[in-house]
Parts: sequence; structure tokens; C-alpha cells
Amino acid sequence: MTKSPLAGQENLLLDYLQRLERHRSDRRAVHIHMSRLQPTNRRGNHLQMAASAFDHLVKMLHAQLFTLANADLMVVYKTPVQDDIEAAIVKLRFLFADDPLMAEDRGTSFCTWYSLEREYQQLVGLARRMLQDEIERHRSAQQKATSAFTSGPPKGTPFTPELLAQSEAALHQADLANLIRRQAVCALVGQSPPHPVFHELFISINDLRQVLMPSVNVASSPWLFQQLTETLDRRVLSLLNKRDDRTLEGDISINLNVSTLLSQEFLTFDDNVKPGMRGTIVLELQKVDIFADLGAYLFARDFVHDRGYRICIDGLTLSMLPFVDRERLGADLIKLVWDPAMEHQKETAVEALRHSGLSRIVLCRCDTPAAIDFGQAMGLSLFQGRHIENTLANDIRRRGIARARPRSY
Repeated sequence: MTKSPLAGQENLLLDYLQRLERHRSDRRAVHIHMSRLQPTNRRGNHLQMAASAFDHLVKMLHAQLFTLANADLMVVYKTPVQDDIEAAIVKLRFLFADDPLMAEDRGTSFCTWYSLEREYQQLVGLARRMLQDEIERHRSAQQKATSAFTSGPPKGTPFTPELLAQSEAALHQADLANLIRRQAVCALVGQSPPHPVFHELFISINDLRQVLMPSVNVASSPWLFQQLTETLDRRVLSLLNKRDDRTLEGDISINLNVSTLLSQEFLTFDDNVKPGMRGTIVLELQKVDIFADLGAYLFARDFVHDRGYRICIDGLTLSMLPFVDRERLGADLIKLVWDPAMEHQKETAVEALRHSGLSRIVLCRCDTPAAIDFGQAMGLSLFQGRHIENTLANDIRRRGIARARPRSY
């Protein structure tokens, strides 16, 4: 798990080369420097065309293609298909003939060739450097994002009742299907790959704000924002009711308000769920919403529990755990928000985590391996966040490479 915070093609390239260490004979590689082309020649469609030039070799298991974060391509291939590789390179040079790079030394700066038998260590060193560069870039981007997040609420037009009315009207007309996101909550034990337990379905408030009211600071009025989320709840439930992609067949979680659980929209949603599937649907409620009207929560909790759903209290921090009794609140799960400062609170964290039930805690916002290391050290096994998503994608790609790899070298 601590091998690398990234799960990109650089990591896969290094892993693939290391696996070839004892099978280097009759293997070569070509590094195609797409990043050296002018920006107008390395848009998405150009990169797709470049990669597709090697599709037939990849499908025939004669080559493995890696699309790197800087847009470069690395192709590792068997020597007998050298002519096919060079033909593909000729095709690329023709496609980008108008780029100044092709006029420079007749395009020799476009490609770098390697023999794995003679230059294996050089190529592995390059792969390690590219991976490290991408790790540093990733960390820098995270630090900037964290700085922007902690510097204060976004500036913009204050959220007013008039803007709320306009937003609610727009919500009823907007097509929210493209804004629905999925993020897995996974079981993670030791060094085993993550196993999805359920997927959270949600609409990013930032995405929604960019669509409906990009210049408005919705955080400027918590109560108006709460009203907006209730309207959003009803639209999401309505959207889920209309979906025909097996979304409501279980193993999902949905963010809702307590008041929404008592609404007609939820009753309609409930009617569309197969009775046997309700036990695999988790309803996530925010802590602020629960304690704003504890009586309403207790009533809603009993209602949804009777129907077979499970409840998760979302948005808890470590300092809140001693004051939130999961069992007394009748919640099935809680979501604990990861904070790097928790690494220095291990001694005080142990008792609070055990009191809540280690198997009932999801450590969320796990964007780095440090969060996983902390959670596993504390005995947690359920995790959610960008790092988990990257690890899942990495595992899927690894399995794809394993299937594509020839059985004999």
C-alpha cells in the first residue's frame, strides 16, 4: 500500500519493466516524446490517434503501451515486430509533419529507442524518475488544493433568499444525470487490493454551483444552503427513480437530509427499491442535520430501519467521537474525516475509535497513503477517498496487463 501514492501509468511502466528483468532478450522500447510537440498538436484527439497507431500490436500481445502523465508514449515491444513499430512511428511523423519538432534533425528528437538487453538499467532509471516527478507534481497539486481550501470560504455574491428561489427553480429544470458521481467505500486489509463494499452516489456541490450559480458563495448562509440541499435531495431521488441502469439494486449509499426521509419523494423512491435490496442501501446523514432536530432524526431512523435501510452519520472528526454515541443514536456506520493531524493523536484516538466500533467506522477523504497507514494501525478496515479510487483503478489496469501479457517470454 505504501509503494507509491500514485496509481498512474508511470507506476505501471516501472512495475512492468521490473517484471521483465529476467526476460530482456528480444525486447525493445521506444519513448515517443509527444510532450515536445506544440500544444495544438497534443490535444486529446491527437493523443488518441497516436496511441491507436499501436493498437494492433497491443491486441496481438506483441507490445505494451503506456500513456504517461505528460502525454508521452512508452511502447515496450518484441524485437520481431521492429518493422511494425517503425511503420507506426512513420505514421505519427506524417500526422504531425507540420510541427517544428519534425524539422529538427529530421524528427530524431521525437523518439528515443532502447534495447532492454543492453540499456535495461537506463530505462528502469528513467521510469523511476518519471514516477518520482509525477509523485512530486501530485503532492504539489494537493498542497495547493489544501491551501485553497483552508484559506477561507470562496468569495462571491452572498447567497440570498432570492438566489435560493432562483436556484431551486433551476434545479427542477436542470439535467443532473451528468453530475452524479460515484466513489467506492472499500474494505482494505493488509497489503491486499481494496474490495468495494458499496458505492456512494452524490452530486458535488462545487460542480452544481458551477452549473447553476458560478458567482455565488453558497457557504455564506448555512440555513439557505440547508434548504438548497433538501431541494437537491428530492431531485436526486426523482432522478434515481427514473434510472434504468440497476442503480437501485443495492450496494450504494445516498446523502440525504433527515426531512427528506419523511417526504413523499422518499416514499416513491422506497417503492422502487426491491425489498431484498434495502439492506444493501446506506442512507448518509450529516451530523449537523441530526442534532438540529434530534426528535425528527429518531422518528426517521426508526422508519427507515423498519424498511431495512442502514444509516451512516457523515462528517465526524476525531474530536467529535467522544460526544457522538453511535449505538445510542442507532446508527449502523459513521464516517470519520481523515486529517493529517490525527497522526499525532494515536493514543487518544484508540479509545474513541474502539468505543464507536472499529468495524463500523469508514475513514473517508483518504487522499494519501498516510491516511490508510493510520487507519490500519488503528484497526480500521473501511476506507474511502481519492487514493482508494486510484488504487482501484491501478488494480484494474494491473489485471488488464496481466491478461495481456504472454504466458511465455
